[in-house]
Amino acid sequence: MTDTKPAAPTSLPEELADKLRPHHFLIAAFLLAYPLIASDFWIVQIGAQTFFMGLIGLSLMLLAGYGGMVSLAQLAIAGLAGYIYAILGENSMNLGLGWPWWVVIPLALAIAVAFATIVGTLSVRTEGIYTIMITLAMSVALFYFCQQNYSIFNGFKGYAGLAPPQVFGIDWRAPVPFYYLALAVGALGYFGVLWLSRSTFGIALQAIRDNPRRMAALGYNVRAHRIAAYAVAGLLAGFGGLFLVWFNGRISPGTINVGNAINILVIAILGGLRRPIGPFIGALIFLLLDNFAIDLIDRDRFNLVIGAAFLAVVLFSPDGVLGLWDGLKRRLAKTAAERGKDMRVR
Repeated sequence: MTDTKPAAPTSLPEELADKLRPHHFLIAAFLLAYPLIASDFWIVQIGAQTFFMGLIGLSLMLLAGYGGMVSLAQLAIAGLAGYIYAILGENSMNLGLGWPWWVVIPLALAIAVAFATIVGTLSVRTEGIYTIMITLAMSVALFYFCQQNYSIFNGFKGYAGLAPPQVFGIDWRAPVPFYYLALAVGALGYFGVLWLSRSTFGIALQAIRDNPRRMAALGYNVRAHRIAAYAVAGLLAGFGGLFLVWFNGRISPGTINVGNAINILVIAILGGLRRPIGPFIGALIFLLLDNFAIDLIDRDRFNLVIGAAFLAVVLFSPDGVLGLWDGLKRRLAKTAAERGKDMRVR
């Protein structure tokens, strides 16, 4: 009888290397070469925006997919990071404090994480529809506070003339640099959440999602894990919020209104809540419909188009577009297996 040793756990890079397929390299090559073959509109309006809107959707996917907590405050968290960048940095209205970017950006992200932690602390005491309502209430509260406060948030007008800082002499607002910056941060967010899902914390969070009472009985602090998930999601949303204000060049209460907050939920569900790639796919579909709905139907009826697409995906696949793709692969594999069986019988 020979002694056998248990296999050592593999790290995320080793696991990714084992799962890499030729189409992964093709997708990576396409994303890197995309600015070389696309116009400025497709580079920024579709490409770059897909990454940072997907990043905000990814913050919701982390909470809902791995933690079972649906938050409608993610856009508010992103917007708060944008507001802090406008207030502490520079803007065309000469209302900013003019602090250097290497101080402003970390502070904006830290305040976004702090606000997300507060949202999590209040909402983890509830479940289901009550969690949604609490996060929605905090989102609406921030919206009205920004709209009615003129001394700090400049009320309804907000701030304009916002742009990413020029680092290494590069104009990061130019289409190609902005695209690659959004791609890099989006990729970091994607792989970071992928790594987190396979870490001890991520596995515990998913177990808490499935059976919180059992995890509490095993000695895990359920509330602390959930609040920590909100904090991590707040960091992702904060990065997305910075790109949002750089893309729009301004921030106002309209940026974080309820309609836009619901759009983040639509993006996350369209793509799928089970895998980190889902929100990016959902963001791409949403943006394509948003920009080309005028070719399908009257522009004022965009919500009808996106609503119909949302209902179709949810009815046929609760896991979004990724669920449809997985179902198609299973059917193709089943068909191939049945054909192989028939050939062997003959």
